[in-house]
Amino acid sequence: MAEDLGRTFEQAFKNIDDVLWKEAGCTTELDYTEQASWLLFLKYLDDLEREKATEAALDGKSYFFILEEPYRWDAWAAPKTADGTLDHNEAMTGEDLIEFVERRLFPYLHGFKQRASGPNTIEYKIGEIFGEIKNKVRSGYNLREVIDHIDELRFSSQLEKHELSHLYEAKIKNMGNAGRNGGEYYTPRPLIRAMVEVVNPRLNERIYDGACGSAGFLCEAFVYLQARNPERTTAQDRTLQEQTFYGKEKKSLAYVIAIMNMILHGIETPNIVHTNTLAENLADVQDRDRFDVILANPPFGGKERKEVQQNFPIRTGETAFLFLQHFIKTLKAGGRAGVVIKNTFLSNTDNASVSLRKRLLESCNLHSVLDCPGGTFQGAGVKTVVLFFEKGAPTRTVWYYQLDPGRNLGKTNPLNDADLAEFVALQKTFADSPKSWSLDAAGIDQSTFDLSVKNPNGGEAVAHLSPQAIMDEIAALDAESAEVLANIRALLS
Repeated sequence: MAEDLGRTFEQAFKNIDDVLWKEAGCTTELDYTEQASWLLFLKYLDDLEREKATEAALDGKSYFFILEEPYRWDAWAAPKTADGTLDHNEAMTGEDLIEFVERRLFPYLHGFKQRASGPNTIEYKIGEIFGEIKNKVRSGYNLREVIDHIDELRFSSQLEKHELSHLYEAKIKNMGNAGRNGGEYYTPRPLIRAMVEVVNPRLNERIYDGACGSAGFLCEAFVYLQARNPERTTAQDRTLQEQTFYGKEKKSLAYVIAIMNMILHGIETPNIVHTNTLAENLADVQDRDRFDVILANPPFGGKERKEVQQNFPIRTGETAFLFLQHFIKTLKAGGRAGVVIKNTFLSNTDNASVSLRKRLLESCNLHSVLDCPGGTFQGAGVKTVVLFFEKGAPTRTVWYYQLDPGRNLGKTNPLNDADLAEFVALQKTFADSPKSWSLDAAGIDQSTFDLSVKNPNGGEAVAHLSPQAIMDEIAALDAESAEVLANIRALLS
């Protein structure tokens, strides 16, 4: 049953991509995912509303639909005949369909933002999504084809949502591999699962990602909590749905994808806010704003404006360092975090890096550092580490693990769960091994607070090239490329 369903849904997704491939406005996996997302959302909303209307009818109650009749899926997208097939006389197509979507549907849906009672309502999410996203399908005939394929998908059962969530995750992964800024939205799921296991979220804890991208951390934490607590009460389920997962995301496309991803994983009204997290002043953070668990892979390499930097005690343009300050501040006393950051954070000698390492070591127990190999993140030319820390007591000992899967990681050979199994097992007791060791915080240089990965067991030393050495290497590669091109030209002439 699951296999048949998976194949049916997979074929529908493939058909959607095939149609979008013909569209001039849709050129990459990012565009395909964006356009599929808003239609998936409306189909999901229709299935959800019908389910609730049926439940209300069985209880002898009335159900008030969120959307007015002309804007419901079965009115404009997929009107049906008595036998359940598409009513071709009523179904819009061509220019009529494009005009309805752009001049009536999108403005109506965007208006929900003003009409909603608050940001955590599904009405507000509808308004936010359709104020940010644009229909890029210019041909009404292509849009009709895509709608027909979306209409084949069902969200009624947990099995259906489960299959759809897997396919949607695959689309997000492809989007990350497609380059451009797609990689910002995708953290390898095996790494996320290992981080969730180490941080070990529990029922009734509030879990937060302030740079949530496609919400991979929140979705995996939800799966983890469900699996470890099979005997949940109705009240616990409601808390899990409504008061457990919180995210913020700056970019419009990622915001839409995060909401759709969480919905497909079974969280009906995700607490995702579309905002620039770093624009919030840290001095304004109150106890009620803090979280028990933080899991995140904030963007690095970006630069924030001077007025944004004013919100932080340690001023720097590097977005990842600002996010790390935000996470330390928004963690409750006793709260736990797992945060991905560039490995150069451990050794940079600039004032901001040194001050931030000092703050981290003094205000938190940085108990574990996972050193990730190159190629962990597809398309990213930087090495990363994962910092695991608990707030409220200074660091006494840092346990390091140098991940070495024994092969070069790449698009066709990505990180898998088995690669991280030893790390997860050893981390529980901070055990020493050829790949792991402990550093006494008392031995850390108090002028630099250098936390570099230096395996005392003879592991590979991590060398940080100077800017000049990097430029020399780039120049050498350019010269090599020019020589190869010259040889090819000679062969062709």
